[in-house]
Amino acid sequence: MKSFDFKNKHFLALLGNGVISVFSVLTIFFLYRALSKTDAGTWFFFLTILGLADSIRNGFLTTATIKFYAGTSLERGQEVLGSVWYLAFMVTLILVGINLAAIPFIGFIHKPEVIIVIKWFSITLISTLPISIAGWVLIAEENYFMMLWIRLINNGTMILLIIILIFLKMGSLHNILIVNLGTNLLASAFCIFMGLSRLKTIPYRAKATIIEIAHFGKYSLATNTSANLLSSASTLIITFILSPAALAVYNLPQRLMEFVEIPLRSFMGTGMSAMAAAANNNDEEKIVYVSKKYAGILTFAFIPLAIVAFFGAGIATQLLGGGKAEYATGEAPNILRMLMFIAILYPIDRFNGATLDIINHPKVNFYKVLVMMTVNISVSVAGVLLLKNAYGVAIATPFTLMAGLCFGYYHLKKHLKGYTFRGIIATGYDESKLILVQVLSRFKK
Repeated sequence: MKSFDFKNKHFLALLGNGVISVFSVLTIFFLYRALSKTDAGTWFFFLTILGLADSIRNGFLTTATIKFYAGTSLERGQEVLGSVWYLAFMVTLILVGINLAAIPFIGFIHKPEVIIVIKWFSITLISTLPISIAGWVLIAEENYFMMLWIRLINNGTMILLIIILIFLKMGSLHNILIVNLGTNLLASAFCIFMGLSRLKTIPYRAKATIIEIAHFGKYSLATNTSANLLSSASTLIITFILSPAALAVYNLPQRLMEFVEIPLRSFMGTGMSAMAAAANNNDEEKIVYVSKKYAGILTFAFIPLAIVAFFGAGIATQLLGGGKAEYATGEAPNILRMLMFIAILYPIDRFNGATLDIINHPKVNFYKVLVMMTVNISVSVAGVLLLKNAYGVAIATPFTLMAGLCFGYYHLKKHLKGYTFRGIIATGYDESKLILVQVLSRFKK
């Protein structure tokens, strides 16, 4: 039997996402020690708004880049990437224009967190453009080794500089924003210098290809933006109905969910590229197999994670929250327990959406996200107004997930033969056993 290869694309994708997630958790670990609850909440609010804008750019072009670039010829590839650069620049320019239009009204705004967003939004968004394009290209090429390097440079440098700021007792919100911008520029320079962003393909752009990508991307744009709004709705509701301090409490379990996002992002990247290649070869059977395999493996992998989270939630939230006893009990650990058990079904829901995109049904995926967003916002607002705390948002999660899972599953069964819930579980069980045997064999040797 072939032993497990730690240099394969799946392991490198997992390692890359693991690095960014660990650095994310470490960043929060130090930020909660350097900033007040209000400043920490303001930082998370800024990241949320920036993430919403980035989801417009990424949503428009990530899936489209993978779909049209993966497995193509050199000439076609240059044309696609040149067109992607053009569209990415135009989207960024529009977003920056909207931000600049808000500057004259800054004197009438009394919320500090909103002022921070207006001042820092444009320059931060521009600084991430080469990184984003390099990421889309590397996912399509399945070059997870270089993606790992980009993440080490960007996130590794940021956590190092934050530690230095804290050591020098200069850990203010303003300085954190400067560090974030500087590390983005450093990683972008690396991507351009190493040719990872494919800047030289811009002259090869073609009007027909731009239109083709834009036509496909309009649905994935709506889907991705709605999905980001879905995940960001909690932040916005808590910030404006409760307070940034309440957001700081809610963000602790959310950040610990990074340990779920590590394998999710990794498997989504490798799974989408594999399904895209199969779709380009009209291999429906392989699309179904890949979707069931990845969703099934992750479903089984998340079960022990949920059990560990149930017993260790208090320790985890207290440790991440600066060692403060107030985070060991109450809302933070209980929300973490709830989210971790619900996360067992995350893989099936995520791959339902990704598969719909790959088989050219992005419009259905968009409707799926709209259903989830409607349920999430409705239940969250009602919950917060009724309970007056972060539990009001957390209780919306299971309702939201089940709505999206049922909607996506129903439509996939209509379009793909052999796609069943039982098949996902069976395939996931068989593949999980195979991976376990390979890993054990590797360690024995």
